[in-house]
Amino acid sequence: MRFAILLSAWLFLAIPAGAQRPTGYPRSYDALIEAARAERGVRVYGNADAAAMAPVIAAFRRAYPGIAVDYRDLQSRDIYTRFMADMRAGRPSADLVWSSAMDLQVKLINDGYAQAYLSPEKPALPPVSVWKNMGYGVTAEPVAIVYNRRLIPAAQVPRTHEALERLLRARRAALIGKVVTYDPARSDVGYLFLTEDFSITRDTRSLMLAIAATRPWLSRTTGPMLDAVADGRVAIAYNVVGSYALTRARRDPRLGVVFTRDYNIVASRVAFIARDARRPAAARLFLDFLLSRTGQTLLTREWLLPVRRDVRAPRLAPDQARPIRVGPQLLVHLDTLKRRRFLADWRSILAEGARSQ
Repeated sequence: MRFAILLSAWLFLAIPAGAQRPTGYPRSYDALIEAARAERGVRVYGNADAAAMAPVIAAFRRAYPGIAVDYRDLQSRDIYTRFMADMRAGRPSADLVWSSAMDLQVKLINDGYAQAYLSPEKPALPPVSVWKNMGYGVTAEPVAIVYNRRLIPAAQVPRTHEALERLLRARRAALIGKVVTYDPARSDVGYLFLTEDFSITRDTRSLMLAIAATRPWLSRTTGPMLDAVADGRVAIAYNVVGSYALTRARRDPRLGVVFTRDYNIVASRVAFIARDARRPAAARLFLDFLLSRTGQTLLTREWLLPVRRDVRAPRLAPDQARPIRVGPQLLVHLDTLKRRRFLADWRSILAEGARSQ
């Protein structure tokens, strides 16, 4: 797991207690801080694990005393549905919405549910991670293949998509029922990753047929996939959120994590400030903190890898990484007819793969 080299030697960060306006920010930021203090708190809907966010929130509270963070840890689909239900009911909702379902975040922004904010941290961010000064990609998380080290010998670990397909075809009989991936019909992240695969290369269909021939287990969420790989019920998992895989593998030696060399999708957790935020100043402060070097370094400790290039972290080679751009192209596969056709094609792939056994 060369990509997942140890971070502990890199991450030394002192956070001053009760810090005021960050260095380099405009003087006008003092007024924003005072407005946020008057609001006294911020509510966040997010799907980064609450335990991983605890050190970030604690550091934010030290930097801005008196501003509480009400962090709601939800699944990506639940973030979307709860936020929309709040809007329809006219009840208090999140001030900051932050999710790995990049396409759903862009849809909410496109549908008018976000407000524009020019973050002082924007110059430090890659252009692909910001859209309309509304959607901000906070992380850069590569998608991984996860495998059971006992069931997949080191010499057989696939390092490319082509190598994965060869492995699945060569060991098909042994891998029946031993492969897992997201169910794109039930997992927003799984749907996003799979549509990206198909947009990158035509060879994706052949790989999916090879996966289908193993009668794969299809999962809605990441945790059960990692559990199954760890205990040997499953040998290999495809297109797993890399941050979760690395966090788990760090404490579980049964798990191996690999990032494909031919291309590797890099996803981001996109944040926006809600149009009707009741605490917009505090939401801006918290967003800026997530995007700051301090916030990004703390996120990196939890394998929520940084979007900023000036924060030390493991990196894919430039020709290996395929970051998903935050922008309107993510809306294409959310079109009802396109989604219906895509999922119908996916089901036909599963059926064809099963027949090929």
